[in-house]
Amino acid sequence: MKKTTLINSEVSYVIAKLGHFDAITICDAGLPIPKNVQRIDLAISEGVPSFMDTLNAVSTEMEIESVELAEEFPKLSPELHGILKDFIATLAAQRGKEITVTYVPHAVYKATTEKSVAIIRTGEFTPYANITLKSGVVF
Repeated sequence: MKKTTLINSEVSYVIAKLGHFDAITICDAGLPIPKNVQRIDLAISEGVPSFMDTLNAVSTEMEIESVELAEEFPKLSPELHGILKDFIATLAAQRGKEITVTYVPHAVYKATTEKSVAIIRTGEFTPYANITLKSGVVF
């Protein structure tokens, strides 16, 4: 049995296959998931698992170079957005590498999720709690 933080086999497998610039999206319970993208549905009930718990677990195994968010996120869910910004800053400091954050309109964001290798659906009910993680390299 795996003993690292991330023990979900589907998520671990997707991360293991990533190349530079490949993307994984972690989304709330309501984001539409394109039919052509692998869906990893972790949602059990409202808030389980949470967006931040899922992101934290994924970040233990994935080298994150940049992230994309909906530009509506800071205004419509400021508390979670602030927690996310702090998390990204801490992660960048721990790794000694900048993590670029890009904001796009939500309609554009939904369209770009089609380029994700996989979309991980959480039980998060906070509006706009979605993030696309772009893979970096460990060297």
